[in-house]
Amino acid sequence: MRLSTRGRFAITALIDLALRDVNAPVPLSEVAVRHKISLSYLEQVFAKLREAGIVISTRGPGGGYTLGLSGDQISVADIFLALEEDDSKLKGVGSAAEVTADLWKSMQNALLAHMQTISLRSLAQEQHDKGFRVEVRKVDVKSPLKSKSPSKVTTNAANSVFAWSGAFPARK
Repeated sequence: MRLSTRGRFAITALIDLALRDVNAPVPLSEVAVRHKISLSYLEQVFAKLREAGIVISTRGPGGGYTLGLSGDQISVADIFLALEEDDSKLKGVGSAAEVTADLWKSMQNALLAHMQTISLRSLAQEQHDKGFRVEVRKVDVKSPLKSKSPSKVTTNAANSVFAWSGAFPARK
């Protein structure tokens, strides 16, 4: 298992989805802008997450991604395992990888066991408690640029645009 940038970006984007009160599909382009992540990179990550059932995609206007399971049912281990590449190419008779394989396997198992205890919901709740919010702003469907009241909160996904209200606070 690799602890990679791909995994960090996936967790960040999934926390973003988990923090929403409205269960409407979220376009990846919005997540990419909010977190300054390449859209094409996020599309690759979410393709793997979709294959694992962690997210569900909705096509067409108003489409995007929603969580495939509740935040309680998704662990950090599930996310990383969905993104994991095959490490079988490291094997070889007498290679350095083979000499330390047992050590790395036991460390991986310990790390996985810990990651299974951390749910997406707990990560989202931690960010919520620190003041992180994803606001839903009402936009006039006929003319989004002439919205009379862009700060009103709405739960109608058909006429909503999601806006970022801050960055993740720095960890202490």
